Amino acid sequence: MHDQDPTDLNRPQRIKGRGAASNREGRFEALAKSIEDDGWHRDDEGVHRPATQVRVEQGRSILSHNESPDLPFSLSINPYRGCEHGCNYCYARPSHSYLNLSPGLDFETRLFAKTNAAELLREELRKPGHVVSPITLGANTDCYQPIEREYRITRSIIEVLAECRHPLTILTKNALVERDIDLLAPMAEQRLVQVFVSINALDNHLASSLEPRASAPHRRMQAIATLNAAGVPCGVLVAPVIPAVTDMHIEEVLKQAAESGANIAGYAMLRLPHELKDLFREWLEIHVPQRAEHVMSLIRQMRGGKENDARFGSRMRGEGAYAEIIAQRFALACRKHGLGRSRQLDLDCTRFVAPRKPTAQGELF
Repeated sequence: MHDQDPTDLNRPQRIKGRGAASNREGRFEALAKSIEDDGWHRDDEGVHRPATQVRVEQGRSILSHNESPDLPFSLSINPYRGCEHGCNYCYARPSHSYLNLSPGLDFETRLFAKTNAAELLREELRKPGHVVSPITLGANTDCYQPIEREYRITRSIIEVLAECRHPLTILTKNALVERDIDLLAPMAEQRLVQVFVSINALDNHLASSLEPRASAPHRRMQAIATLNAAGVPCGVLVAPVIPAVTDMHIEEVLKQAAESGANIAGYAMLRLPHELKDLFREWLEIHVPQRAEHVMSLIRQMRGGKENDARFGSRMRGEGAYAEIIAQRFALACRKHGLGRSRQLDLDCTRFVAPRKPTAQGELF
């Protein structure tokens, strides 16, 4: 037996390779779970490391329509639900609650792969009413997360868009995007693609706990250079800016991105919708306990005294003195390094050719 207080078992601890430290209930669940000491727990057992599970999902639709004025796109595709990158701050985490799964560890370990995405996309693009507008990959969960190496759903989507000469934008935290340069470079020659690599800090130690299975920051910076060298326009997204955690890296990220060939940049402030506010506070208490309350105070200062503000116009940038300082710093660094802003996209929407319907005779030309 041991003298450990049973409540210690419910105290979150860091799980190596994971961004969340717990499996907090989603907001739609009626029951709450807690761990009880049955006398068999040993202090030397360590923390259980959940394995990644992937479930194949046959989607019924694939194009998501965005009506938010805060985002520079109207169409997006998410090949996966959940994200193995495990970024603790990810605003998409609460979406797992709709599946009766936890926005915590479930979000990064219980994943869904839409293996019929390319087929569904062909059907959507074939519709007479389709209005050509750049389609964004990676708007919710990362389209190049580690399981893409096996499932290759993102690549199959790009193959369809390349075939139809449909413009797209890509947002990712993974250097795996380099794999698809053979598709992206020809599209870039026709002004059909823009890539953004997200980097909010250059500290590998910080990244290993904050976004544990994304590519390391220096590797993402290398991907920016590789893509631009291949003729694929690749900018940088400094997101999210986290007060007193990553904000000190803004200028250096923009400097190195410009040196890597980027000519466009954007940023977004941290936002904490629904269950995310508790998951993020948990991360702070584990990794930077001495700064936890200060960080949350700064967040409340730019969110009208709350921990989240969902209003259009302020949710991505925040408000108040701190948010204004970040905006000024970002604008000044962009001017210094010759970086345009992320809404200045110049993609060609006139080249689109709808995919043909399959026929029994096949294609002769």
